[in-house]
Amino acid sequence: MTRKTKIVIFIVLIGLLLLIPIPFKLKDGGSIKFKSALYEITKVHKLNSNAESGYDNGLIIKIFGIKIFDNVKESKKVEGNITSNYKSINFDLDKKEVTLNSGYVMPLNGLGTYSLTGDTCYEAVSSALNSGVRLIDTAYMYGNEEEIGRAIRDSKVPREEIFVITKIYPSQYDNPESAIELALKKLDIDYIDMMLLHHPGTNDVKAYKEMEKYVESGKICSLGLSNWYIEELEDFLPKVSIKPALVQNEIHPYYQENDVIPYIQNLDIVVQGWYPFGGRGYTSELLNNETLVKIAKNHNVSAAQVILRWNLQKGVVVIPGSSNPKHIKENTDIYSFKLTDAEMRQINALDRNEKHDWY
Repeated sequence: MTRKTKIVIFIVLIGLLLLIPIPFKLKDGGSIKFKSALYEITKVHKLNSNAESGYDNGLIIKIFGIKIFDNVKESKKVEGNITSNYKSINFDLDKKEVTLNSGYVMPLNGLGTYSLTGDTCYEAVSSALNSGVRLIDTAYMYGNEEEIGRAIRDSKVPREEIFVITKIYPSQYDNPESAIELALKKLDIDYIDMMLLHHPGTNDVKAYKEMEKYVESGKICSLGLSNWYIEELEDFLPKVSIKPALVQNEIHPYYQENDVIPYIQNLDIVVQGWYPFGGRGYTSELLNNETLVKIAKNHNVSAAQVILRWNLQKGVVVIPGSSNPKHIKENTDIYSFKLTDAEMRQINALDRNEKHDWY
């Protein structure tokens, strides 16, 4: 190797060291910094200094430590009985409904039916409809779509007043047309208000694209995702044509997703929370939490109602599950009181980042 060649290689290596950035994931909920000797680029999405007011999102570019570009902005929050400032989302606590980015209106509270099967499921859905609930959540894996469809058909509630969400499972993604047709057949309610992918999996984009075809045909009204977080959304969204109208994730006081919720909302997508009471094996502990019980006494309501109201004031739609008619009715009575900013902060302080399911 000649001396001239060695010099060229040395210059190239120095240039690469100066120009090629090294990525660093920052400990603030999702920001990433790319840094070289000459410059650094920070992709920001983190809670801002006032965690209740929203989420900082954008890009910062520095050269030799001098900032030359900064478009970081604060996302909006939903609070109290006001409508949100998101582009297409109208989260209205007075009307108890949210307008999705698809243009359809969805109730803010509903009934989750995970673990409800057979006659128990039928009776629970019937009780919910009789109590004024108009949002029902189900899934292929719950094994209860037929009972839910029958309860809806047997009710005196007009079909157009009921919003039904179902999900197809990753094991169905290879043949999504068959999965969608099966859901339509089992529910037998003319159309499906919203269909979700149950969680990420092989061929999830293929399955979603098939769901898009059913939106075009009018058999499905809106689409969404379940158990998708920031990294999954960043990878998935550029690959599909119809933006999801909703993302459904585990959310409760011990697992609050305070970085994920504003991120999703800032995408003009509604957030819905499952396991609002912590899930089986954790419900009793959560509902007897000293902070929640004290706040409940302040408003003459239950700890369960406090949790549901806390979700609503964060702009999160709730789908608590129950087969008990009394509890189902109680879970709808969450609009006559409002948590104070101090009470919201107290509940926010309970976060343990403690996920209770594997998704």
